[in-house]
Amino acid sequence: MTFRKALLAATILALPLAAQAQPVTGVYVGAGAGVNFLQKTDLDVTGGSAAFLRSNGVRPSGRAEFDAGFAGALALGYGFGNGVRAEIEGNYRQNDVDKISGYTGFGPLRSSGTVRSYGAMFNAYYDFHQLNWPVVPYIGAGIGYVWTDYDDVRASAANGGNVRLNGDDGQFAFQGIAGLSLPITAVPGLALTAEYRFMGTLQPDVDSTIRQGNVTLARGGAEVDNYNHSIMLGLRYAFNQPV
Repeated sequence: MTFRKALLAATILALPLAAQAQPVTGVYVGAGAGVNFLQKTDLDVTGGSAAFLRSNGVRPSGRAEFDAGFAGALALGYGFGNGVRAEIEGNYRQNDVDKISGYTGFGPLRSSGTVRSYGAMFNAYYDFHQLNWPVVPYIGAGIGYVWTDYDDVRASAANGGNVRLNGDDGQFAFQGIAGLSLPITAVPGLALTAEYRFMGTLQPDVDSTIRQGNVTLARGGAEVDNYNHSIMLGLRYAFNQPV
């Protein structure tokens, strides 16, 4: 094989990788869904609820653990052609309560309820397209506003007494993102994405009630946490990618 033919063959073989490494330019849309792991959180009741529990010899602090749940996101963004992207994202997460411990003095506890969060973020990314790998690694960070919704989260004692948390609260939110995108060469501009996200908020405050059966004995608030680990698969489509 002559040097010219070898050079031509190498160039042809390199073309797919070159196409894959092209940075996102212009407007794009994206969507992803996957599994969400909500970290354990303290359930510290305050106000009248805390005073009532203390007066009855119960420590006003519990701790919740959650089942694996759902995470989803939609995004509209813009690529600047140099690896930098910026986007607006809407997100939703949901986890059911697995168990609640604590509230020492309340007796053995049964637990139930659901925690949801939803909001909007502004994200900035950098794609490492210059690596010329079959997949393009990327990292990102975002800030925004997320509402945390406690839906009938309760710790119930055998005697019928229970601590219930309900209501929602919006707080400043932040997230870090690491992912990989795999260009679909048959459809220019389309890519499959796989990513890990950590999303947290400042401490939300929700409502708490102390009940005996259907009778409300005290009302107050509760301080909780909202820290999430999400693993998501998705699609991204850039409208102005070259063919």
